[in-house]
Amino acid sequence: MTQTKPAFWYGIPRGYLQLDLAPSSEHFELLAEQVLGLPAELREKADQVFRFYAGVLMLLNQQQVQGCAMGLHPDGCGGILSSVITVSSMSASGVDPKLVIAGLVKSADQTPEKHIQPLELPCGTGFLFEEERITTAPGKPSDGTDELLEGTIWQGTVAVPAVASSEIVMMQLVTSEVDFVDDYRNVLLGFASTLTFTDPSLVETESRIGDSAAHVRSPFG
Repeated sequence: MTQTKPAFWYGIPRGYLQLDLAPSSEHFELLAEQVLGLPAELREKADQVFRFYAGVLMLLNQQQVQGCAMGLHPDGCGGILSSVITVSSMSASGVDPKLVIAGLVKSADQTPEKHIQPLELPCGTGFLFEEERITTAPGKPSDGTDELLEGTIWQGTVAVPAVASSEIVMMQLVTSEVDFVDDYRNVLLGFASTLTFTDPSLVETESRIGDSAAHVRSPFG
């Protein structure tokens, strides 16, 4: 099977675990067996998590997400803070991607709930879009009703036009830990700063060649 060469590269922040967006059927079967083998008091909760995981994978693949990682960090009080980062790209269909982003900025600027900030990244100019909104939360109400749970999330997205194509790279972080927005914004900005449109393996090769050449030249002044 021929794999398409990626058009961009990035690094995963510390504390994040990259998820497999295309797990094999054997992987799902193994998870199902593990859920069925749990004690009755844990099985229902594990089954909810399993179904939620499967649903999230389906949604991410429908949205053509190319990378996803889950973050678990200590809150300093014995608890755990959770967040999710995703990476995707959208095609500008032959149009200058900078014009598409300009349209996104104009549209977001007309929405009071959204905050926009231009960014100067190592790979070029990007834009940070951020907002807080209410959305459906996983789980069931404690009173046993069928009503859906809701919660507030913070969503930050960095959009960067590709250098040599019509693609726009979207790097996003979503968390329900709205009291830690400043920290997560910094995580997202650090994540975005790792984005590059230059193959890192080529840079490493050129660096090794340069080091070797310098080593050869140095004895001669």
